[in-house]
Amino acid sequence: MSSSNPPVRVAVLGCGTVGSEVVKLLQSSAADLASRVGAPLELVGVAVKDLTEIGPDMGLAADLVTTDALSLATRADVVVELMGGIEPARSAMLAAVASGASVVTANKALLGSHGPELYDAARRAGVEVYYEAAVGGAIPIVRPIRESLAGDTITRILGIVNGTTNYVLDRMTLEGLDFDTVVRQAQELGYAEADPTADIEGYDAASKAAILASLAFHTRISAADVYREGITKITAADVAAARATGHVIKLLAIVERLGSEGVIARVHPALVAENHPLASVHGAFNAIYVHAEAAGELMFYGRGAGGRPTASAVVGDLVTVARHRVAGGRGPGESTYLALPALPAGAAATRFQLRLLVKDQPGVLAGVSRVFAAHGVSIETVRQTAGDGANGVELATLTVVTHKAPERALRRVAAALRAEPTVAAVAGVIRVEGE
Repeated sequence: MSSSNPPVRVAVLGCGTVGSEVVKLLQSSAADLASRVGAPLELVGVAVKDLTEIGPDMGLAADLVTTDALSLATRADVVVELMGGIEPARSAMLAAVASGASVVTANKALLGSHGPELYDAARRAGVEVYYEAAVGGAIPIVRPIRESLAGDTITRILGIVNGTTNYVLDRMTLEGLDFDTVVRQAQELGYAEADPTADIEGYDAASKAAILASLAFHTRISAADVYREGITKITAADVAAARATGHVIKLLAIVERLGSEGVIARVHPALVAENHPLASVHGAFNAIYVHAEAAGELMFYGRGAGGRPTASAVVGDLVTVARHRVAGGRGPGESTYLALPALPAGAAATRFQLRLLVKDQPGVLAGVSRVFAAHGVSIETVRQTAGDGANGVELATLTVVTHKAPERALRRVAAALRAEPTVAAVAGVIRVEGE
């Protein structure tokens, strides 16, 4: 492939933490990237919200910087979208595609809500959409699912896909700190935004779960189809109770296929056994566990965020798309041939751990067991801890772990237990995954 091929024109929309690192990689590795692509990558512009965002250390000529992302998106062969959010990113990408440009993006929120619109537009225009960095930062996961495992059948994916929540839960586990204290620490260290809602309430993870489910199960799943619980209700007492039973709490994204019935996608805190690989994922790292029929169990681990790690994945996609443009051909597009329905989380079957405050008197365990049996939920283990007699009332803690049961049945059990005379409180209900 001759280096005399004309340059591939590249536009970068957004020059924040990731965008600035992408620009730096394009500058510092220009010769290597040209050799890999078969043509030079020519940076034709960088779009920013404010012209003051570009410092002198970026080495960009003034005429390369613009605040008009929509116009810039129509003047390139490949558009790298790193603005985030829905608008103006959606309009800019659709404009790029309509002008004949392929798109590389890390925008999980947009893909999770408007992905099909973009994929359809790209198919009609004969261009490509690549988005490795949208899930797991630097971790290669999109391409392995879409290409490496294309000959296999994936049945389930579970993983830690948000570094902020993993950092928070990890610090709570290792240091015994309360939730609010650790969130403040995460903000000070730059792991959490000033408004951490998207992370701690599970919205970010839900968008990524939708992308993973769509890829793995050849079905369109949107973020709205994903059951979502954040970590804001996790307390130091929950963390301590988990450790007492040999578990840690993680916010997991879980997508699974129930044969021809449909797909369940959910994001919620869960107990993971201390000997499970996901339990040893610390700090702001991510890990994704894939179950496939032929390949078995696979785990992908690495930095799930950060400027340079995410830029690595973005530039990897850029090289692939640019190479296709030079040599001809296209990579795989959206695959939706199964078109399975999205099922509610209540259809999922999993194990649960319930922490009950009960009166410390004979017959309590028998009464609790009857409630579980009445709703068809089998008990695996029961652990009782004596109370301290505070407020003149002797209460004990019962920690009950169930066998696998439908989530809808467990909800009925929890409601019935709250009405049981010997149960003072249902102090915690959390799923047990990965076992």
